[in-house]
Amino acid sequence: MTRIAVYLTGSIAAYKGIEVVRELQKSGYEVRVGMTKAATKLVNPATLFALTKKPVLTNLWDEDSTPIPHIELADWTELAVVVPASADIIAKMAGGIADDAVSTTLLATAAPKIVVPAMNSHMWMAPATRRNIAQLKEDGVNIMAPVTGRLAEGYAGRGRLPEPAAICRYIADFLANTDLLKNKKVIITAGGTRENIDPVRFIGNRSSGKMGIAIANAAAHAGADVTLIVGQVSVELPQSPQIKIVHVTTTEDLFNALQKRFAAADILIMAAAVADYRPVEFIDHKIKKSANNYNFSLSLTETTDVLKEIASKKRADQLVVGFAAETDDLLQNANNKLTSKNADMIVANNVGGTQGAFGSDQNQVTVLQKNQDPIKWPRQSKMQIANQLIELISLKLKQGD
Repeated sequence: MTRIAVYLTGSIAAYKGIEVVRELQKSGYEVRVGMTKAATKLVNPATLFALTKKPVLTNLWDEDSTPIPHIELADWTELAVVVPASADIIAKMAGGIADDAVSTTLLATAAPKIVVPAMNSHMWMAPATRRNIAQLKEDGVNIMAPVTGRLAEGYAGRGRLPEPAAICRYIADFLANTDLLKNKKVIITAGGTRENIDPVRFIGNRSSGKMGIAIANAAAHAGADVTLIVGQVSVELPQSPQIKIVHVTTTEDLFNALQKRFAAADILIMAAAVADYRPVEFIDHKIKKSANNYNFSLSLTETTDVLKEIASKKRADQLVVGFAAETDDLLQNANNKLTSKNADMIVANNVGGTQGAFGSDQNQVTVLQKNQDPIKWPRQSKMQIANQLIELISLKLKQGD
């Protein structure tokens, strides 16, 4: 039985939140409720208490509640649904503001979130709201967009809350996707590797790790047992009981970590930016400038071709996905990699120019598979790409059954 926390906020559509709670209960979900102060002006918390038989969280400082009520509810939650979501709570979530019971609990919630906005059409189309919605999507929050219809102001426009039955279908469909990789063991690599020159300097790359981390979160949401092997990243690592994190530095470290774990995995997704070369010799002291020598030569040798070596050991029941980061001849180079590396799938992305993938929150990728036409996805957030990739991998696994 999935545990769903429903949060009602200050929209006139708050009364529909009561019906959403009731329908979720009828579907067999365990439901608890939180309400903003504004929501309590529109709907009596006693109504939700009568339905759920659980205290309704409205205040961080209730004397009769648990010592830390927002953390207790956040830890209890397996899915958080904000319905209706006002422009105010959307802005707070996008900005990480925690100044009341609902915003604080949502910030502390690691579980997936669904936000169902409801507001005046002018508020919905306001630039600030559009920016906040875009930020939530990039953060991996799922948005069920409002519909066009008659608003409380007496005229029609975009901003009306979808009907409770439609919201509950959306939630059911979302939860169905949490089983896409249930009982599957997935290894994901992320970030860049570094090859040491001396104790101070190294050869590295511009990878932020955002893509690999987004895939790890998407795989965990799909029910997988995830091992995330990370090199150097510039973003926060996920905090999920379903994600085990292994740290590496060099390409050889990454190769060794994969050798130990690959045999037990069902899926390997190689999103890390792996160094292709390393210094022939590591110098154990800092290299100093020479007064009479303005040039410095560094001899390099190839690193282990990690994807090729690991994929060569792939069993028929294992799936290997590689990434091709290119600046020229994207599809040609990616197709060559698909064949030469023994991968089942290559995700090709351009890392050159102003629209390059490194460090960006967005990307545009083309997915290549053997004997199939390329699948080109539009430029979108890396979280959206991660979710689509996990769905595609799940479909490929089913086709192989």
